[in-house]
Amino acid sequence: MKLWDKGYKEDELIDRFTVGHDREMDLSLAKYDIMGTMAHITMLESIGLLRKAELDALLKELKLLYKQAEAGDFSIDPDVEDVHSQVELMLTEKLGDIGKKVHTGRSRNDQIMVDVKLFARAEIEKTVLKMKSLFDELQSKSEEYKDVIIPGYTHLQVAMPSSFGLWFGAYAESLSDDMLMMKAAWDVTNQNPLGAAAGYGSSAPLNRTMTTKLLGFDDLDYNVVYAQMGRGKTERIISFALSSVAETIGRLAVDGCLYTSQNFGFLHLPDSLTTGSSIMPHKKNPDVFELVRAHCNKIQGSSNTIRLITDNLPSGYFRDMQLIKEVFIPLFSEIDDCLDIVAYAVTNMEVVKDVMKDPRYRLAFTVEEVNHLVGKGVPFRDAYRQVGASVQNGTFEYHGILRHTHEGSLGNLCNDKIKSKMNRVLASFTFEKVENAVSLLIN
Repeated sequence: MKLWDKGYKEDELIDRFTVGHDREMDLSLAKYDIMGTMAHITMLESIGLLRKAELDALLKELKLLYKQAEAGDFSIDPDVEDVHSQVELMLTEKLGDIGKKVHTGRSRNDQIMVDVKLFARAEIEKTVLKMKSLFDELQSKSEEYKDVIIPGYTHLQVAMPSSFGLWFGAYAESLSDDMLMMKAAWDVTNQNPLGAAAGYGSSAPLNRTMTTKLLGFDDLDYNVVYAQMGRGKTERIISFALSSVAETIGRLAVDGCLYTSQNFGFLHLPDSLTTGSSIMPHKKNPDVFELVRAHCNKIQGSSNTIRLITDNLPSGYFRDMQLIKEVFIPLFSEIDDCLDIVAYAVTNMEVVKDVMKDPRYRLAFTVEEVNHLVGKGVPFRDAYRQVGASVQNGTFEYHGILRHTHEGSLGNLCNDKIKSKMNRVLASFTFEKVENAVSLLIN
């Protein structure tokens, strides 16, 4: 069944190519398509385009379909083009001509846009909660190991003293900035395109404000042409936010690979979190971090892939946009898996507490000695040269005490301030409003 069927038989090769992977992708959108249909027909009844008895019959069936989709029991028939067609077909088979009325004032163009936004909105909430869980674990480790000193590096050369407090805490604060990106993605996503139809609105007296409230959106995509242009742009903005998260945890994974290697030895992964070699009996490989690194690099390419699909399109709908789903829909499960496994690895990794006893790291304290001399009244540049000379002739030693007091330094991590930043962003998401609206609609 095709919603655009005009009575002629299409070429099977063309049909197979144009449908592509839509049926598989649309299974992820099924419950959101049903939810959008429930809101749309409720609005149609309010403007006189459905009778109350018709609405009641349709809602009863849609609620059953929603339960099927939520349980993973919803399927799209092999001869049906997409989820929109499948839902309408099932309603028509059950209710007859009443089922044919649900598309009034809609196009598959605004249907897919609202489906994707409802899907993305739910997935953003899941990802945000996983980010917060990793953030909490990183902050906990930062506090636990704030006094464990490790060398900091520039150019992969030993540079200055750092600490596990700084290292864990750095990735926590990075996630707090990533959360700002996720909030921006949420704000773009949580606007209602339904009613834009094929991108030029409808002569039916639609009440778009009503469907906005029913679906828990914060606002409308008002201009119907822009609502259509938002296809691809919304997904690109979301994928860019996910790329920011991926950059943070991918970089942590790179450090994890380095710091667990024999040449660094700052961290140990329990044997159960490593893999082995088929030829070298001694190997304990940090494959978990290597795969996170690869997944995160892949995720960071997604926004550019989406941009390349849509970048040279004029306003209006084009079938090119269908391919966006294949890039976009899997992103959330991929980033969520990475967040879960990194949180698990961070929880279980073992910190080496006596790293700085290794004489290779004594030069990390040269700046400390320079500052010590400056404190005695020696001009900075003279102190710099004096310490540099001791390094050159092999006599440099440092036996002082580290005293870093400014905000964000070794002795003043400001984890409470970073936590406040994160909590302010989290509080600005309208998750509860959305959940209440969805609960009222589907129940």
